[in-house]
Amino acid sequence: MKPQSDSKQLTDQFGRAINYLRLSVTDRCDLRCRYCMGEDMVFLSKNDVLTLEELYEISAAFVARGVRRIRLTGGEPLVRKNIMWLIRALGNDVKQGLLDEVTLTTNGTQLPGMATDLYDAGVRRINVSLDTLSAESFKAISRRNKLEAVLDGIKAAKNAGLQVKINTVAMRNFNEAEIPELISWAAGEGFDLTLIETMPLGDVQGDRESSYLPLTAVKSVLDQKFTLKPSDHRTGGPARYFTVGDTGSRLGLITPLTNNFCDGCNRVRVTCTGRIYMCLGQDDHIDLRAALRSDSKPENLNACLDKAMGLKPKGHDFAMSGGEMIGKVNRHMSHTGG
Repeated sequence: MKPQSDSKQLTDQFGRAINYLRLSVTDRCDLRCRYCMGEDMVFLSKNDVLTLEELYEISAAFVARGVRRIRLTGGEPLVRKNIMWLIRALGNDVKQGLLDEVTLTTNGTQLPGMATDLYDAGVRRINVSLDTLSAESFKAISRRNKLEAVLDGIKAAKNAGLQVKINTVAMRNFNEAEIPELISWAAGEGFDLTLIETMPLGDVQGDRESSYLPLTAVKSVLDQKFTLKPSDHRTGGPARYFTVGDTGSRLGLITPLTNNFCDGCNRVRVTCTGRIYMCLGQDDHIDLRAALRSDSKPENLNACLDKAMGLKPKGHDFAMSGGEMIGKVNRHMSHTGG
C-alpha cells in the first residue's frame, strides 16, 4: 500500500476529518441474532462480493486520504474464506506505519482456531459480540447453540495476547437483569464492556420496540451497583466510557436513540459490495465498484470519496417517538457492517 503524498485528508462538509473506516468483508454469519437478521436470510451471491484484493485496494484509497484505523466487520468477518490474507496485508501496513491499527468485530465462534493467527498478523485488539452468559438465552437470541465456542474463542484471544472488548446489545425482557453480571464477569477477565442500544436496521421478523432498553435507565441502575467514573478513554468509535470501580476495566455506552453521538463522527462504512455508507442511519451511498474496476482507478476512486464527503449528513435520524422507533432503514446491519 503506497498512499499518495499529495492526497488530501478526507473531510466532510461539516469539517470533520474522516480517519476511521469500517470495512465489511461479508454479509454472511454463522449466527442469526434476532436483533440483527431474520432466520431465513438471503445472502449475497459470491459474484456480488468484492474480492479480497479489491477490498485491499479500497483500504489503500482510504489510507491515501488520511484514514488511520480500519475495522473489519461483517456479517461475521472470520467466516470469509482466506480472510487472513487481507488481515496480514493490513497488518503489514500497520508495521510500516501507514495505519495505526487494524481491528475487527467478531461473534467469537471462529476465534479458537484463529486467535493466534490474528495476533501474528498484527491485530492487537478485537471486539466480541456477546449478549448473555446463559447457554439457554444465547441459543434463544442467536438461534444457534454456540455459547461454549464463543467463550472458548474469547479465552483463546486472551491467551494469544489480544485485547478483548465485549459488545452487548441491551434488551428489555431478555438480558436486562443480567447486565450487572456481565459487567462483573468482563471486569474479572480484564475486559472492557460496551452496552449498545438496539437500532432500527432491517426487518428482523420481530418487534424491536418491545425489547428496546434505553441506556439512560440502565445507567441509573448500574450507578447503584458500581462506582462508575467518567473516563476520557476513546477507541475511535462512538462509545462514552466510565471506569468500573477499582477494577481497571471500563464500561462503554453507545446510545444512538437516547443521546445522539454524531457531532464528532469520524467514520464511514464500506460494504462487501463496495458501497460507501456515510452514515449507519441513512440510506445515501456511493458505489465504488465501477470506479474500482475502471481504467482510471485512482482518479475515479478519489472522485467517489470526495462526493461521499459532500453527502455525509450531520447525523442519523434514529429516535424514539411515542413508543415507536423512527428513522428506520431497510438494510440489515449485516449488509452494512457493524
